[in-house]
Amino acid sequence: MHEPSATPVMIIDDELHLRITAGQTLELAGYAPEPHASAEAALEHLAPDFPGVIVSDIRMPGMDGMALLREIRLRDPDLPVILITGHGDISTAVEAMREGAWDFLEKPFAGERLVEVVRRGVEKRRLSLENRRLKAELEAQQNAPGPRMVGRTEVIQRLVSMVQRISQVETDVLLFGETGTGKDLVARSIHERSSRSGRPFVAINCGAVPESTIESELFGHEKGAFTGAVERRIGKFEHATGGSVFLDEIESMPLALQVKLLRVLQERSVERLGANVPVPLDIRVIAATKVDLKAAAEAGNFREDLYYRLNVVTLPIPALRERREDVPLLFQHFAVVAANRSGLECPPLDTADITALLAHDWPGNVRELRNLAERYVLLGATCDYRLDALLEGVGSETGDLALPQQVELFEKSLISQALARHRGRINEVCGQLGLPRKTLYDKLKKYNLKAEDYRQSAMP
Repeated sequence: MHEPSATPVMIIDDELHLRITAGQTLELAGYAPEPHASAEAALEHLAPDFPGVIVSDIRMPGMDGMALLREIRLRDPDLPVILITGHGDISTAVEAMREGAWDFLEKPFAGERLVEVVRRGVEKRRLSLENRRLKAELEAQQNAPGPRMVGRTEVIQRLVSMVQRISQVETDVLLFGETGTGKDLVARSIHERSSRSGRPFVAINCGAVPESTIESELFGHEKGAFTGAVERRIGKFEHATGGSVFLDEIESMPLALQVKLLRVLQERSVERLGANVPVPLDIRVIAATKVDLKAAAEAGNFREDLYYRLNVVTLPIPALRERREDVPLLFQHFAVVAANRSGLECPPLDTADITALLAHDWPGNVRELRNLAERYVLLGATCDYRLDALLEGVGSETGDLALPQQVELFEKSLISQALARHRGRINEVCGQLGLPRKTLYDKLKKYNLKAEDYRQSAMP
């Protein structure tokens, strides 16, 4: 009797002895053989997203192997079909490969050859279904409110909860986090989850706009307000009416301009340069900084009154090293996005890849990880998809993590990945990880992981 979590393999042949022999060979190798005497019978039992592979003889009464291959290609072109040909029938094998067969076996074949071809086909199928599932989730997210914040760690789930809560109330927000942590994503999430989602989201990088023009950019100007002002200009604040203004790198805003920003926040109105009539504003302001504004205020580099006005609600954005367990999941997410956009394949990560991801210190945070995932998809084939080669020169320091902490972090990440892949199905997770049920339950308790959290969706 095969294990409940074993991968199914359909064996289709009108010869009973071949079905029995191939079935015994595959069962001993850990697979779950499903024998069928005809192609018609097999098709009746072929469910959508069948997780295994098909092994079929070509020459059979009724529907033969080539006709079966064509029918399966119509139903699911990613399902590997392995065809069995007669001795010396090379022309049939070539035709089968042209029709899209995964591989072929020439009679008589050794059991080891059958197991090896099936093993490669099963791995290909697992990758195809994984990408299909993730692409479906990405498409579903297009209709969901707000950009997606991916992660299972407590710190990111707490942030998601806070974003949801803050978006429902009308208050200005200050985001604090290192470069690359995704402050712009959080700002957009707040906007898209709020009642202002149908109105403009206007993003301004205070560190990128020249000091000579930033006042005009933000507040606008009247015709003739200064040399070169040949016509009226509506500023960013006024343009965002009804929506949200995102002021990134607000620590870079000139001190003189901070006075005017404070007045805008307090009075909810703006005066264009060269005008005397205030324009009322209906906006939410979301500011972001990578420095401690209180310390900057104490040092005289930021206005203290503006700091306290912005500090009504402050959301700290965690650095990636503070949620290392999310790294493999995030990498997979970004890789699938890149593969979906480019039409390229997205090979799955192996244990060595996950180790490399967890070991890296990620000074560039999520932005650095996203760039690596895109290089993995676009350039990975040039280095056999070796992450260590793509990370070469970047460094992989583990900071202050001791070896036992690294081992526990790696183990928890592998278990979390298995739970996500199998949607919380304990039998399948045990099968993949090679763990007895009691051992797995002990580890779930140790790492505060709950299988039910993974049953609705493989990724949050």
